[in-house]
Amino acid sequence: MMKPRVRIIGAGLAGSEAAWHCAARGVDVELYEMRPARSTPAHQTADFAELVCSNSLKSDSENTAPWLLKEEMRRAGSLLMEIARECAVPAGHALAVDRVTFASRVTHAISREPRITIRREELTKLETLEPDESVSTIIATGPLTSQALAAEIARLSQSIDFSNDPNPSAAQDSHLYFYDSISPIVEADSIDMSRVYMAARYDKGSADYINCPMTREEYERFYNALLAAQSVEERDWEKLNYFEGCLPIEEIARRGVDTLRFGPMKPVGLKDPRTGKMPYAVVQLRQENLRADSYNLVGFQNHLKFAEQAHVLRLIPGLENARFLRYGQIHRNTYINSPALLCESLQMKNHPQIFFAGQICGVEGYVESIATGLLAGIYAAAFVSGVEIRTAPRASAFGSLAHYVTHADPRNFQPANITFDLLPALETKIRDRKERHRQQCDHALREFDQWMAHAGVPAARV
Repeated sequence: MMKPRVRIIGAGLAGSEAAWHCAARGVDVELYEMRPARSTPAHQTADFAELVCSNSLKSDSENTAPWLLKEEMRRAGSLLMEIARECAVPAGHALAVDRVTFASRVTHAISREPRITIRREELTKLETLEPDESVSTIIATGPLTSQALAAEIARLSQSIDFSNDPNPSAAQDSHLYFYDSISPIVEADSIDMSRVYMAARYDKGSADYINCPMTREEYERFYNALLAAQSVEERDWEKLNYFEGCLPIEEIARRGVDTLRFGPMKPVGLKDPRTGKMPYAVVQLRQENLRADSYNLVGFQNHLKFAEQAHVLRLIPGLENARFLRYGQIHRNTYINSPALLCESLQMKNHPQIFFAGQICGVEGYVESIATGLLAGIYAAAFVSGVEIRTAPRASAFGSLAHYVTHADPRNFQPANITFDLLPALETKIRDRKERHRQQCDHALREFDQWMAHAGVPAARV
């Protein structure tokens, strides 16, 4: 029998975390990353775990669903979450990072691990995978999986039996996709600070966000210009299959004049300290790096031509003379039909030596991607070591996320963030939402700690 070994394809968030947890459990790793030999439309560097959309890792408020997932990751010894804390930038009650520093430190940590061998090349064929159970593969190529590897994954997926599915034609579409967008970034010293104010929503956390308030007239002018702006792809616009949780602002605007005011431009909880009143609408800017010399427009992902973006976004108060370091962009995100293809251990049903992790398996969000990478690393290390895989408990955030990915309706499967809706309901109904969430978190963490202690899942060294 060969020496236990795990091959990981993709050194993004999930792949890097998975590699760390395999190595921390004494398993040798071959980590394949195609950049810089071949890049993607969204990446700008060759560093591991590069954040391409936002720099936020969501809420850090206690007893929220994102906090629960991060707390479980902390207890499990997540490398990337530890580095994120070290690279944090002010973001109110959220955890946001300096994305350049974060990726650099992850790359350094992974590169110096003696059990991890890094191969800078594109891996597109899985047919030569050894049948020996001492070797397994984690596919963590993310939402921008190359066409060649996507075709190879589709080939492996064709052996799934859909004979019992009531709608086999839908279920057999084992490769899905949606379109995702990234937000613009502006230089800090190009913001007119006399027209904006610093605040966090409901004064929750420190006042780290720059808020650009709008009157009704300013909002209507912005809204009309946004609707009139030309997109990169004008034809067949309605055929673009957007993820509902990350819609471009112009797509939101098309749904009604007030949709932006109830979405990314919601002014609720953001009183202007200069007037004591809530503006009609507001645009929030979040610090992008530790130097605080750039800010991103929160929730302002879009698919407009660059010249159109410059015109429309400079209608926002305070951004009249904004200099853009990056305009909004859009790219195709690929993910598999995990409920049809994967077990709860994130293994392929018909190819148990192959695991999936990250956005390609149908989770949405940075934290969720890291979490599934952590799980896949633990499970793959157990598999090649001949140890029984005991999956995370259903009551935990880990277990609930994996349960959704592998048990959702395969005919209507869409990526999901971690929410309390994914966790099982408490046996006793509690009307008070805050108390209900607190008890759900307490229960989840108790179950998670028991799993860590009794299922042979020691925390990885960080």
